[in-house]
Amino acid sequence: MTMLEIQTDRVQIKNEDLAIDAYLATPQGKGTFPAVVVIQEIFGVNDHIRDITRRFAKEGYVAIAPAIYQRQAPGFETGYTEKDIEIGRVYKNQTKASELLSDIQAAIDYLYTLPQVKRTGVGCIGFCFGGHVAYLAATLADIKATASFYGAGITTWSPGDGEPTVTRTPEIKGTIYAFFGMEDASIPVEQVDEIEAALQKYNIPHRVFRYSGADHGFFCDQRASYNQQAAEDAWKQVLELFSATL
Repeated sequence: MTMLEIQTDRVQIKNEDLAIDAYLATPQGKGTFPAVVVIQEIFGVNDHIRDITRRFAKEGYVAIAPAIYQRQAPGFETGYTEKDIEIGRVYKNQTKASELLSDIQAAIDYLYTLPQVKRTGVGCIGFCFGGHVAYLAATLADIKATASFYGAGITTWSPGDGEPTVTRTPEIKGTIYAFFGMEDASIPVEQVDEIEAALQKYNIPHRVFRYSGADHGFFCDQRASYNQQAAEDAWKQVLELFSATL
């Protein structure tokens, strides 16, 4: 398949009195395209997240990566050292589910102002903390398909406290695919089982992918935990999901 030429831009999304920085990648060509919201890890909208956003645009999606730490740390992006992880977790623990959902909805509303974007629902993909946030975002009416990658804490916690995010499973509106590495110490297999059981209980269209030998962050080719085989299969599954639903 020939990859499309793309254009990238730094944009700002308005959400009441907040201006959210975002990275936008748009396919070049006539007609309209489906859209995808890409949700960062704890490391900000860094090079890896921008790369994923561009990859979607090359596949024919208008993709946007909003800075979900805009309220805590405007302009924040970092790498993958232990110190980077520590500061990223500090900001994660300052987020609130209601604000995250509001900011993601603002990103969707922004996408719908673009003439290249189909207004028939969007896809959502998130990694690490973004995988958790994507599970939350799947409850938004405009999100028709979600890919949640190794989102820790879904069964035990919710941003800003409250009931664990898994309790919101009945509110999921579209199809959700969840991806986990079986060597991921931050997400015990019992939690993966609990997520899958909730999706089954509430008849949410879903698939849960478990990759043996894969660790947390297996999709990121800039991390030591990168697992090429798992990453390539997961990308194929995501593209099939979005192609079928958007």
